[in-house]
Amino acid sequence: MNRLLNAFDDLLGLLYPSLCITCGERLVSQEKYVCLKCWLDLPVCRFHHDSDNKVAQLFWGRVQLEGATSYFQYRKGSRYQKLIHFIKYKGLKGLGFETGLRFGDVLAESDSFSAVDMLVPVPLHPRKQKERGFNQSEWIARGMADSMGKPVISENLFRKMFSSTQTRKSRFERWQNVEDIFGVNAPETFENKHILLVDDVVTTGSTLEACATELLKIRGTRVSVATLAFASF
Repeated sequence: MNRLLNAFDDLLGLLYPSLCITCGERLVSQEKYVCLKCWLDLPVCRFHHDSDNKVAQLFWGRVQLEGATSYFQYRKGSRYQKLIHFIKYKGLKGLGFETGLRFGDVLAESDSFSAVDMLVPVPLHPRKQKERGFNQSEWIARGMADSMGKPVISENLFRKMFSSTQTRKSRFERWQNVEDIFGVNAPETFENKHILLVDDVVTTGSTLEACATELLKIRGTRVSVATLAFASF
């Protein structure tokens, strides 16, 4: 079954944007990457309306955040997991930007998130970015920033060490895997700024926690986090 699903994903990869990434149905005029029905059915979280939402709870007692949210929620195996998969592994930067635009439209209506000064994508190690060809979180952030009218600062926060994939690691192992691996080139750029840290998916929050911990060492910084998806189990 997994081989069949992988073959179907590969077929979608060859045929996009002719077929909807999530359901596989043929796209019609004006539709791009995802059909209108799938956009309408997207399990949007609306966490930005609730300061005690499930994403925010991941960071309680771990790091002080101004706010935390995700655009949509999915379970492993759902058709919306494909949306993340195609952005991250199939090179669909445009899909990342398009989904980021929609997410940014939502956050632009939120008093707390619309007040951020800049968006900062979670960085990849240069080796990983070279392998993948781009940083998917940066393309999501670009779309969000376009809707929100905010700048994206993508080179200042950096990953110092290459770390292994977080997949199949426990929460503690995920934290060990990213502890102290981020740095900042020019701290003064972030001084006294409210930073919106952007990533593609949040599961345990370990990577975002490590980034936020580093950013909060800088004088006057405040940090919120926003991810395209929240993975529930």
